[in-house]
Amino acid sequence: MKEYNLKDYSIYLGNEVFDVLLEQLIEKSYSQVFILVDEESERHCLPSLQRTLFDTKVIKIKSGEAHKNIQTTQFIWNELIKSEADKHAVMINLGGGVIGDIGGFAASTYKRGIDFINVPTTLLAMVDSSIGGKLGIDYADVKNSIGMIKNPAGVYINPIFLTTLPERELRNGFAEMIKHGLIADEDYWSKILNVQRISVEEIVPLISGSLKIKMQIVKKDPEEKSTRKLLNYGHTIGHAIEAYSLIKDKHPLKHGECIAIGMICESYLSKEFSGLSGRELRAVTEVISKHYQKYSLRNILSPELIKFMRQDKKNTLHQINFTLLKRIGKAGIDYTCSDQQISLALNYYDSL
Repeated sequence: MKEYNLKDYSIYLGNEVFDVLLEQLIEKSYSQVFILVDEESERHCLPSLQRTLFDTKVIKIKSGEAHKNIQTTQFIWNELIKSEADKHAVMINLGGGVIGDIGGFAASTYKRGIDFINVPTTLLAMVDSSIGGKLGIDYADVKNSIGMIKNPAGVYINPIFLTTLPERELRNGFAEMIKHGLIADEDYWSKILNVQRISVEEIVPLISGSLKIKMQIVKKDPEEKSTRKLLNYGHTIGHAIEAYSLIKDKHPLKHGECIAIGMICESYLSKEFSGLSGRELRAVTEVISKHYQKYSLRNILSPELIKFMRQDKKNTLHQINFTLLKRIGKAGIDYTCSDQQISLALNYYDSL
């Protein structure tokens, strides 16, 4: 088992992490232990956790980004109130990114804040969303528009849960791993290039590399005032496509699929504005296209997507803010682009 220490909490990776979690719960003497699940984590993951833990109360919500809203938050608060949860209770978020985001947000606002612990069960949550304390919900069709930054009391990553996931869910998380190599570590990017098929066997050895990159960035800038913005590469356009797909598509794209599109588009902008070479743009495009199915933007008007981008929380002075690549393994922050330039980037992706 591996342990990684941040300022306020630790991240544990390995098949024995639940024993360490039990020790923490006993040490802290929490008054009540709540486990937040959705139908997927309840079915596939909760039994494993409950074999180690005891005397817990389960709160179940519906899965998916469509339910990461104020109504679901109110439901969680109501369940805590019904159980007479006090300030010394703890919430264990057992699930993917949605569970971690909304569970942490609900816990951090209940009675002005109770502890929460993340037990990520998806690749996306393991390598990205469970780390760094970003919490929140979607509001008024804008992703993560209401929220805060507050760290968990601990993160416990058991790779065994990856065996319960369909390949699409692995692909969902792999996009963030691609991002980590592109923004911060050319050697890690080389390892990403060696992945032939997105499978548990090929992905698990790479998890620790992603954790290290994310932790190094978050340590330097926990409040996202400067360096942490590097993690937003691919997300300005990606979040807009995600918001659009959630509203318009019968079967919406997943977060990582949208970020994959965003990374190709923002790599095009990187070639235009931040020094990325044409060879590197082709390399990024080829790797992402190898692992991700094409999504047609042909029937989407650029102004529709740009409208979503204008709501992005990273923007300042009404200008759409981007993180762009200077080269593979190094990124820069706070670039702005015109609507026309963004449209050209979308056209580049759609022409592939």
